[in-house]
Amino acid sequence: MNETELLFTDILGCSRLELYLNKDKKIDNDKLLFISSVLKRRIKAEPIQYILGKTEFMGLEFKVTPDVLIPRQETEILVETTIKYGYRLSVVGYRARILDLGTGSGCIAVSLAKLMRGVEITATDISSKAIEIAEYNAGINNVSEKIRFINSDLFSGLGVYGGARYDIIVSNPPYIPFGEIDTLQAEIRYEPRAALDGGNDGLDIYRKLIKEAPVYLKENGLLIMEIGFGQKSAIENIFRESGEYEIIEVIKDYSDIERVIVAQFKKT
Repeated sequence: MNETELLFTDILGCSRLELYLNKDKKIDNDKLLFISSVLKRRIKAEPIQYILGKTEFMGLEFKVTPDVLIPRQETEILVETTIKYGYRLSVVGYRARILDLGTGSGCIAVSLAKLMRGVEITATDISSKAIEIAEYNAGINNVSEKIRFINSDLFSGLGVYGGARYDIIVSNPPYIPFGEIDTLQAEIRYEPRAALDGGNDGLDIYRKLIKEAPVYLKENGLLIMEIGFGQKSAIENIFRESGEYEIIEVIKDYSDIERVIVAQFKKT
């Protein structure tokens, strides 16, 4: 939904379809005052999702606050790709194990849990506030029993779980170069900087993930990550230099930008 649809469906408590079917419906004064207050906050570039405290992702509702990144449409491609490869692993009686690193609002982990059968999901985030929001979102989408949330800086908190290995590790890491963050649209300043800052060249977390993931991946397991504009070649080089992966696929987004990379761990 666009911003206008998101605002009015929330205020009127209706679906997007109902909004258009009842477009001549009058709005009472209290709701008009609320709309006015929202518009004043939007003029200051505060994201509509934070104002309303929620957003939609993969057809599901998610609570969002300034403690978590607002889920983007492009990240739905990351979820769809993970589902595609996850189902290839599915056999009768086997439960694929998926690790979501840097879960934020939980949009990836919750969507996977909601849309896939026979999966066990672990989701980590360095922010304890983000973990609280992700747990809440798992609850409102009725998938709490399928996800284990861990307050952890990437892999650091996983050791207590016995060195478990995963079929798929999925992540939407911070990938904006540090020097570019303040040049982005004004809305970005409301979002958590740690979820955006990828270091000097935007690739710090990719280097760490690619280096450390083999310890946690099963043989032939997959590392699936969202990537930023123009980063494909550099990230492919990091994979090749590690000598432990085969790049399987790079998927473009709706704007024809390389957005998701899939690599398979090859045990040496």
